[in-house]
Amino acid sequence: MKYNFDKITDRKNSFAIKYDLAEKRKKPLDAVSLWVADMDFPTAACIQKALAERAEHGIFGYSRPDSRYYGAVKNWFKTRHNYEIEDEWIVNTPGVVFAIATSIKAYTEEGDAVLIQKPVYYPFFNTIKALNRRVVNNPLVLKNGHYEIDFEDFENKIVSENVKLFVFCSPHNPGGRVWSREELSRLSEICLRHNVLVVSDEIHSDIVFEGHTHTVWATLSEDAAENSVICTSPSKTFNLAGLQFSNIIIKNEKLRAAFQKEYDKTGYDEPSLMGIVAATAAYSDGAEWFDQVKSYIWENILFAQKYISEHAPRIRVMLPEGTYLLWLDFSDFTELSDYEISERILRKAKVWLDYGKMFGSEGEKFQRINCATPRPILEEALKRICSEALLFEHAS
Repeated sequence: MKYNFDKITDRKNSFAIKYDLAEKRKKPLDAVSLWVADMDFPTAACIQKALAERAEHGIFGYSRPDSRYYGAVKNWFKTRHNYEIEDEWIVNTPGVVFAIATSIKAYTEEGDAVLIQKPVYYPFFNTIKALNRRVVNNPLVLKNGHYEIDFEDFENKIVSENVKLFVFCSPHNPGGRVWSREELSRLSEICLRHNVLVVSDEIHSDIVFEGHTHTVWATLSEDAAENSVICTSPSKTFNLAGLQFSNIIIKNEKLRAAFQKEYDKTGYDEPSLMGIVAATAAYSDGAEWFDQVKSYIWENILFAQKYISEHAPRIRVMLPEGTYLLWLDFSDFTELSDYEISERILRKAKVWLDYGKMFGSEGEKFQRINCATPRPILEEALKRICSEALLFEHAS
């Protein structure tokens, strides 16, 4: 590889929530931190160069994307996802969760039902509740080592609960499913039949492994494109979350106007200058770096699967089809509660992960580990987890 992803970069005292919030959140200061979903790798050199040049320029005034950004983002989605976009469809927001919240406010009223599929990224249901909408859950079904969709329950819930909006996670966080075109088409047909608008969180869409293909919801059909808000960002792909910049793609002019009207109420106007600069450089010149980091992450995932199977086989690994997240199943440890497992991993093994129940009750006895880190860090975390797991069976 051209890039040395084994190199460890010290992120402490860099304002990183992954490392600098341990004391505040009462976590062990010496824990290996693999919870929040950002990478422990410096971003692509082309992005660093573009940011450095902008910093050297020295003026950080109000800014807007121009043809360089639009050309780069359109080319990326056309070549990577066979998805053709027009400039005017793109709305830039500080983040995908911001866009989901804006969509909920724009397209539903207080008390309306919004459907999600747990276990799922927890800001989905936290945001719905905070905005005084009703959370309706179509639980994913754990089958053959991965999650599947209960389509009958999906449609029944839409009808019985009068669902207005569906917030979809594609690829799936935390389970790593890359949904097939057939699965997506079936969901879309149900949503169209019952006038349910779709907000598709596709922030992990680039991080998809061999044998799987991400399908942008809007490419399913013309009707699907007109009935959806597609949430994307360079943040996961290029490790740019802190720059607060996302590409929200809304083809339907009326939906886009309603979204913009609600967006304007926040008082947020021009997007981050450094976000524009980084996104433009990333989509223009970052492909080589991304392809190599994705390969490294996949090797990390395979390394983790092999290590766990050899050292703590009672932990079941859900091998992801996409994302850099690994969903670990501790349900075989019936002698311990979910809380006891989480506390042992955090307090005794001293590894800070996202515990499964954060993603809904369906995540009980699961732990989510971030594999986008140098392998020596991942290996140390796995060594600690597996050593502690061997002691689980002796718990009182």
